[in-house]
Amino acid sequence: MNLESQKVTVQKSAEDTFNYLSDIKNFENLMPENISKFEVLGEDKFLFALKGMPEIVLKKKEAVEYSKIVLGAAGGKIDFSLTGHINSIDANTSEVHLVFNGEFNAMMAMMIKGPISKFIDTLAVNMPKAV
Repeated sequence: MNLESQKVTVQKSAEDTFNYLSDIKNFENLMPENISKFEVLGEDKFLFALKGMPEIVLKKKEAVEYSKIVLGAAGGKIDFSLTGHINSIDANTSEVHLVFNGEFNAMMAMMIKGPISKFIDTLAVNMPKAV
């Protein structure tokens, strides 16, 4: 399953945006209002839970300077990734696009498609205000 957020414009350089997203504790500022738990578990790993959903642990898997950050499932039964693509527009503006990718059976995909689409769109929408 491949889901994409809307593209958002951030009034910061690609470098500043990348540095912000590289610090995983900053993801707390991007989370939806219905977050019930957020905990930094290490330099590159955090746990979060949304009301009514199980806890999810994300770990920074890859970082390509100023252009891409990949977070992935850290353990658990489900393997997925969340990739932030950062494009420089000019010296003080960048564009961010989030892509969720995971392998799920048809029933699971049907159940989680809506909530995950809403989640990654919320992360993207909150980015211009938070960065």
